[in-house]
Amino acid sequence: GPPKSDFGGPTKALTRASGCCQCAAAGQTQEDPSDAETRSRPAATRAAPGNLAGRIRSLANGLRRASRRAMTTGTGLDDVKKGAFVRTESQFRNWVKADGSTDFKPEADRYHLVISLACPWACRCLAVIKLKGLDKVISHTVVNPLFQRTSDKDEHRGWCFEPDNQYRGAKTVRDLYERESSNTTRYTVPILFDQASEKIVNNESSEILRMLNSEFNELATKNKDLDLYPEASREEIDSVNEWVYPQINNGVYRSGFAQTQEAYEEAVADVFAGLDRAEDILSKQRYIASSDQITEADIRLFVTLVRFDEVYHGHFKCNKKRIADYPNLINYTREIYQLDGISETVDMHHIKEHYHRSHPTINPFGIVPVGPGVDFSLPHDRAEKFP
Repeated sequence: GPPKSDFGGPTKALTRASGCCQCAAAGQTQEDPSDAETRSRPAATRAAPGNLAGRIRSLANGLRRASRRAMTTGTGLDDVKKGAFVRTESQFRNWVKADGSTDFKPEADRYHLVISLACPWACRCLAVIKLKGLDKVISHTVVNPLFQRTSDKDEHRGWCFEPDNQYRGAKTVRDLYERESSNTTRYTVPILFDQASEKIVNNESSEILRMLNSEFNELATKNKDLDLYPEASREEIDSVNEWVYPQINNGVYRSGFAQTQEAYEEAVADVFAGLDRAEDILSKQRYIASSDQITEADIRLFVTLVRFDEVYHGHFKCNKKRIADYPNLINYTREIYQLDGISETVDMHHIKEHYHRSHPTINPFGIVPVGPGVDFSLPHDRAEKFP
């Protein structure tokens, strides 16, 4: 039958055949504060037949425990410490090198990228592929947007291939990892796969992004002169990445997966401090790390901004402001979206299906909001503002 979602129903057919990431939900094993609080009350008051409040608390706590069991994932979000989400580092860190200094040389049709269109980390790699026309030499497969059971042996739920679009005979992303190593416990995307050696080369998106920009540049079919990490700007790009990642890219996840009020408020404060800082910079220059040239820092920032109003504002409770409320950020996001090929990396149906139907501790009934329907194809003012 059709694949099942975390909520038991059949998954919806996608409009794209092809089809994440480290944005998967946490396999949370920590005790929910409400469990301890329930046990601390006298037994007679916990869920006595005549005690409606106690019965409601008992039901709510049961739902929380069931949701936590349903979210065992083995992905990048498996670590929550003292109520705060801490992302796990990627495990496969080999490099493709044009100078032949590694076993992995850039060759047409040798490498394959496994991604989810929901995942911002995976989509920043796809964005570079589209910008440089590398889709002619590097193929890719898109996983189903919903977390599903990956094995009959345990409760793990994670990324699965569409039945008619499996890769290398693998039904799940987990299958690819376990062929590589029995010790692997995190099954994330993106994956850069070497089809010649049948090995995973790298699953760290920031490194894959740089490989695509530099090591594969001779294979680019367009924009060969576009260097997203130019030597003269590297110090500034690295400096921007150092605060955009923890405050904005990862900040929205720290907010959404926080398990204490303190952890949530700290994270959401970081998110908006970062957005305010970006808004201020973009009021003075066209791009986030350069006055006149798009760089990898723009791609890394864009993938979070384009998802913000549709998902992170509500689902991850980052609701102090919308990107639409920042005049420079919204126009900047439109400009990046309208670059050649970038809109092809943004599938809002896939994005919303994943977040709202794969995180039962946040959205137990898997209801997908119908709005707000942000239109990133509207005209922007960046060229006029910075001629």
